[in-house]
Amino acid sequence: MANDILKTTAGILSVAGVACGLSCAHAALPLPKPLLDETAPKTAENRVIVLSGGCFWGVQAVFQHVKGVVRAVSGYAGGAAATANYETVSTGTTGHAESVEVTYDPRETSAGKLLQVFFSVAHDPTELNRQGPDTGTQYRSAIFYTSPEQEKIAQDYIAQLDAAHVFSKPIVTEVAPLPKFYPAEAYHQNYAAEHPDNPYIVANDLPKVADLRKEFKDIYVER
Repeated sequence: MANDILKTTAGILSVAGVACGLSCAHAALPLPKPLLDETAPKTAENRVIVLSGGCFWGVQAVFQHVKGVVRAVSGYAGGAAATANYETVSTGTTGHAESVEVTYDPRETSAGKLLQVFFSVAHDPTELNRQGPDTGTQYRSAIFYTSPEQEKIAQDYIAQLDAAHVFSKPIVTEVAPLPKFYPAEAYHQNYAAEHPDNPYIVANDLPKVADLRKEFKDIYVER
């Protein structure tokens, strides 16, 4: 039975290297809440933060199930408009990172809560310019903030986690202002939800969503 399982797993992984490459979902690591978070909103206006953590399929899939997230869109951030397309970004020379624009209702969630999810289940923030075997600057860990408050929350949370030694290696997540976000091609949007039987999704992204459901029961929503 063990050999059969190994053969099956190897078979799945051998064909899983599509679009975003071959990688293995990192184990969930429930983390403490940020000591610093956003202040209560004075208006009901939605807010935006852009998060990069490897292949955008999985990051989008996670945040589509978070309470208070109005919309999660796969795309590119960090580079120029002329190179904001999958074929060019995949060369790793554009400055872009595969990213997800997370629009959220600050009355229901917060930048701090979203970052807690980001670091806990969405990716491994200690891997530099890669997630698993997916290598290149386009797979880097990054937080593109849209307000000084988000910047402060992100920097303080990283310092908090590093000081607590919750990871075996230092966090390498880039914290930078969002220059502009470019939505990815239509076929990348909602990819995990629309292709749940894709071997890459089965091996890499469905476990992240399952970890979210397990570790964040209070904010997990079915969609």
